[in-house]
Amino acid sequence: MASLYSTYTTKELRKKVKKQKIMAMVQTIVIVLMLIFGVFSWINKGISFYTFMPLFFIPMLFVMSFELKKLKKELAQRTK
Repeated sequence: MASLYSTYTTKELRKKVKKQKIMAMVQTIVIVLMLIFGVFSWINKGISFYTFMPLFFIPMLFVMSFELKKLKKELAQRTK
């Protein structure tokens, strides 16, 4: 079965990998900031929605990292 990324050119794949890496880094930074603010919110006001908000975004980071692995795998297959 053909990969979803098999329709992309190698140049497009490299560009997409670079973009995915940047987005993963940005999302990681945002999640860390949300964790910090959640802890401060918990200390000052007790348990609230902001305490658990990072938990909703962590699965998105995992999905993004799996997609990045697929992109890298496809790129590695082409460069062999």
